[in-house]
Amino acid sequence: MEQFHATTIFAIHHYGKGAMAGDGQVTLGNSVVMKHTARKVRRLYGGKVLAGFAGSVADAFTLFEMFEGKLEEFNGNLQRAAVELAKLWRSDRILRKLEAMLIVMDKKEMLLISGTGEVIEPDDDILAIGSGGNYALAAGRALKQFAGESLSAKEIAKASLEIAANICVFTNGNIIVEEI
Repeated sequence: MEQFHATTIFAIHHYGKGAMAGDGQVTLGNSVVMKHTARKVRRLYGGKVLAGFAGSVADAFTLFEMFEGKLEEFNGNLQRAAVELAKLWRSDRILRKLEAMLIVMDKKEMLLISGTGEVIEPDDDILAIGSGGNYALAAGRALKQFAGESLSAKEIAKASLEIAANICVFTNGNIIVEEI
């Protein structure tokens, strides 16, 4: 049975602000667009943390709930919550089968969490995941490098997703941007 997949999340810290953008497309397998307006970026922990997912939709919602529980358990400590989620995700036989990735961020940190137990902090304050992730990442790096202070984190996040949507068939232009 084919799974529903959601793609393309982009996150950036730029001049003291953070933003995360996600497109709205959910596909069934490789050929059918099932939804155009999905919301793949969420505010967690009283709005202090942003989280975005790419991959299997049902799996991602499970991970959102688990991550939010870890945030509560560790009093909003993003890194500790991410590491504990990754450890649980990797070690539990059932959870190990979840097919999704998360980007989580607060005002100071940004992390990618994967089911293989990886918790990765980027060197350049930019992360992107999903089918259009590499396109958005390249666009975001160029915009950040050459825009200076003329573009905000929110503007870079939105423009990066728009560029990815023009290239990747699994990414659409229904973009939601959250700023922190």
